[in-house]
Amino acid sequence: MKKKWVTIGLIVLLLVIVILAAGIGAMKISPQQVVAILMNKAGFHLPVAYEDGMASVLLHIRLPRVAMAVLIGAGLAVAGVAMQGLFRNPMADPGLIGISFGASLFAVLVIVVISTLPFLAIDNLMPRYYLLSLFTFVGACITSFLVFRISRSGGKTMLVTLLLAGLAINALCRALIDLITYTANDQQLRNATIWTMGSLGGANWQIVLMLLPFIMIPILLLPRLAKSLNAFALGENEAAYLGINVKRLKTLIIVLATLAVGASVAVAGIIGFVGLIVPHMMRAISGNDHRSLLLNSALAGASLLTLADVCSRTIIAPAELPIGIVTAVLGTPVFVMLLIKQKKQLRTVPS
Repeated sequence: MKKKWVTIGLIVLLLVIVILAAGIGAMKISPQQVVAILMNKAGFHLPVAYEDGMASVLLHIRLPRVAMAVLIGAGLAVAGVAMQGLFRNPMADPGLIGISFGASLFAVLVIVVISTLPFLAIDNLMPRYYLLSLFTFVGACITSFLVFRISRSGGKTMLVTLLLAGLAINALCRALIDLITYTANDQQLRNATIWTMGSLGGANWQIVLMLLPFIMIPILLLPRLAKSLNAFALGENEAAYLGINVKRLKTLIIVLATLAVGASVAVAGIIGFVGLIVPHMMRAISGNDHRSLLLNSALAGASLLTLADVCSRTIIAPAELPIGIVTAVLGTPVFVMLLIKQKKQLRTVPS
């Protein structure tokens, strides 16, 4: 019963945040006006006055950005839950273990190379986006496979090796990104630099519709693996004894998680720590059962990134702060707290 009310509360919280976020900006739109404009669009007229300019700003500028924040936040959060369940560790964030930087390396490669090779100079937004998504997905798959293989020893995933492998992959990808951008011209360098810091500034309905299937597939399919993830938390051998096809489960989780991360990186750049702090918060509130943890984390991730986006476009207005900086400021204290918690747990283990 408690888990049900947590989910209902998160749904209400997300709706409230979406309405408030859609009204915040250079042109103020009250929550009543936001609801009236949306209801009017749906064919229901409410007695609330608003200007035509407000409706245009809300429908064509604010809502696509809010929708993109909701999708990416939910996608990164469920990817974080899935990766933490796979590695059986609450610090297995896609950004910390190299997946985001691996995707970014391939995306920067596309951004720089596309404008230099005539046969890849695609002006149309849709094929350009799908090409970028394909490359980021390949990059995310390669780095997740490398980190997973390096961290395995004696049939188990070693935590220290996992984090060190992620650190090494991040450093290597960062160096290669710097090398690529060093050879880029001024415009390519500007595009790549802004993109790697994370931003939702390029949001529009076309990008939202293109992003939708890549995020919704992991959000819809990962909950179907919740029972297997619960069994996997007991250990790989124990899960195999319970009839779980461990190899197939690992492959599915890595593919679905990297699909969500790769698609998010392709349209918004690196947005770290969402996949780390949201699952941690939800475990503290609703427990470790993946049947509720995945859904609750998706809702909380959507709310958190929408709030972070509001901060990024209002803190230094009229300029815009990269959203990756906002999430890093929020996530770093949580990461340090997790490290301290793990350190205390190790001290309590008898030698």
